[in-house]
Amino acid sequence: MRVFLTGATGFIGSHLIPELLGRGHQVLGLTRSEAGARQLEAAGAEVHRGDLEQPETLASGAAAADAVIHCAFDHNFNTFVENTRKDERNIAAMGRALEGTRKPLLITSGVGIGTPLGGGVATEDVLNPHHANPRIATELAGAALTARRIDVRTIRLPQVHDTTKAGLITPLIAEARRAGAIAYLGEGQTRWAAAHVSDVARLYVLALEKGEPGARYHACADEGVPARAVAEAIGRGTGLPVRSVAKDEVEHYFGWMAPFAGLDMVASNAWTRARLGWEPTGPDLLTDLAEMDYAVPASA
Repeated sequence: MRVFLTGATGFIGSHLIPELLGRGHQVLGLTRSEAGARQLEAAGAEVHRGDLEQPETLASGAAAADAVIHCAFDHNFNTFVENTRKDERNIAAMGRALEGTRKPLLITSGVGIGTPLGGGVATEDVLNPHHANPRIATELAGAALTARRIDVRTIRLPQVHDTTKAGLITPLIAEARRAGAIAYLGEGQTRWAAAHVSDVARLYVLALEKGEPGARYHACADEGVPARAVAEAIGRGTGLPVRSVAKDEVEHYFGWMAPFAGLDMVASNAWTRARLGWEPTGPDLLTDLAEMDYAVPASA
């Protein structure tokens, strides 16, 4: 298949390109810059010029392909709500370009959207339209297209990592350096699901090749890694002190990430593994944190 890939020059997208090419697919990668175009060409992908601020450019890329994998998202948390609305607009535009075809559109969300109303482990069958996380807009946009018989499949991501980046943990390290210590709330029992970026890239391709219209897949290998274990691993790597903090200290140590400090973001992958035959083989989160080079700041 000729696959239109948004976010093609990003962390996950750059791992997806060789995975897709290795499976015999062609890749049409979205970029807005000359540097991005050179990166895509060097990786063996075709170049499609476009911008998340211009939904019509994503629609034209979708129309030119046999399938779409939408990984791009503006991760500026200062404008997070607006960014989710922008994602909604882009999904809608690509959906219109695919209407009347059987071409699949894979969109990207977070495993937290699958958390039941009463809390607990997130599962693929749960979709709460009133979820407090603004990222619910992504899944509602996908659901609207599904209702119009467009083949939408959702990949829900946890903390995606290797030894250079680790999802929300990367900015957490930056906040810890600012505060002079790496902290966890209370006893540090809140947990975050995680997966190695190579396993995540493989799951996208499996969902493309074997997935079902309307299905949601959880790209998590670790169901939940305790916050204290994460903090202690970062402390060993950075040399920063590790400490438990009370709720009234969270803002000082977590900065803009304070709302995440008490979130228990655990997720099951049982259904995903059974449906797609996905077996994660990459290093777990704590292994990558132990081997990370903390002297080199991660890129955004």
